[in-house]
Amino acid sequence: MNGLADWILEQTTDAVIYAGRDGNIARWNAAAAALFGHSAEEAIGRSLDLIIPEHLRAAHWKGYDAAMASGRTRLAGRPAVTRAVRKDGGRIYVEMTFAVVRDDAGAVVGSVAIARDVTERVQRERSAASPAPPAQ
Repeated sequence: MNGLADWILEQTTDAVIYAGRDGNIARWNAAAAALFGHSAEEAIGRSLDLIIPEHLRAAHWKGYDAAMASGRTRLAGRPAVTRAVRKDGGRIYVEMTFAVVRDDAGAVVGSVAIARDVTERVQRERSAASPAPPAQ
């Protein structure tokens, strides 16, 4: 740990995940462990594929590689709702924001994602949008 910044990262209730240019996880806070079920020891050094459903991986890596090359994310800081997979195989909806991380010289060194579980919200919204069953 490196002081105040580490304390903040470990105590925030949102999952914070940092991956290097190669897409391997280098930082995984306590909220990420609680959300996805993998401890920091299990996640660090592994590919982001750890939490990405298989059917979304190709699109994810296309966007990730483009962000690492251009220094910009397609979403420009706007939150996106996507699917994620937990250690137990359960699928959840997460709202994520992404940012490219640069070093002091301005070189792209990786990406940070902030995530929270929005599964219940998505299910409520879908239920509200579903047509009511016909009256009998």
